[in-house]
Amino acid sequence: MMQPRKPRSLILDLFGDYLRYVGCEVRAGDLVALLGVLGVEPATARVTLSRLRQEGWFTTRRTGRETIYRLSNEMLGVLDQGRERIFAPYESTWDGWWTQVIVQSPEADRSSRDQLRKRLSWMGFGTLSPSTWLSPRDLRRAVPALRAEFPAASIDLMVARTDNPVEDGRLAHRCWDLETLNADYSVFFAEHSALRSETATLEGAEALAVRTELVSTYRHFPFRDPSLPTALRPPGWFGAQAHELFLELHDALAPAAREYVAAVIDIDAAALRHEPALSQNV
Repeated sequence: MMQPRKPRSLILDLFGDYLRYVGCEVRAGDLVALLGVLGVEPATARVTLSRLRQEGWFTTRRTGRETIYRLSNEMLGVLDQGRERIFAPYESTWDGWWTQVIVQSPEADRSSRDQLRKRLSWMGFGTLSPSTWLSPRDLRRAVPALRAEFPAASIDLMVARTDNPVEDGRLAHRCWDLETLNADYSVFFAEHSALRSETATLEGAEALAVRTELVSTYRHFPFRDPSLPTALRPPGWFGAQAHELFLELHDALAPAAREYVAAVIDIDAAALRHEPALSQNV
């Protein structure tokens, strides 16, 4: 059974997988109906939509008696960033180089400092110390944009290597809680493996609910996992298997879920097939 999710997160999931491909617009009543399938009461859905409009997630317009919600360009950018991170290949090779950033933020600007930390985690950096972050990926090109987004912070970039596989493994364990992360990956894999034999039988609202639960559950992992290359993975690592399972199930459930969404918003289901085959906690 689908666990309760935050309505605002579910709204992003619906736009991320479906509604963005039909102009990022949807009638309020249709969005409320889709959220109802995901366990959100109509009154809660309408209150959430109103609040998100005030926060700048949406603009609205009237067509007769209908209110049309349109996702803002800023939120579309959030979806693009999230999609890129969630669906990026779980790479296996590594050249031994770490991307290292040293960050210093004004003590008085706590909110900005917290946002910078969240962004670094989302990008795949782990904390070696409060001011030093490492990633086994080449993220040098992302740093200029990070500096522009957080101009009050001092962000220094370096690349480093140890030439010692044992020391590299120790660094990975210091930067990320790999034991807890792997345990959570194991649970995800165990709880969703049975869906491989069930996807063909799921239709309509059930297919949408199951696919949304899959996305809602999995999309938190990129905040915690830098997509570890093989050389840095602990024995018995479930991360790559969980990622492959997620992509497989997400793709298998797509046709039935798309058809249901298309029926609710009254469009041809083919319009939703612009979504790539392999298709942030807000």
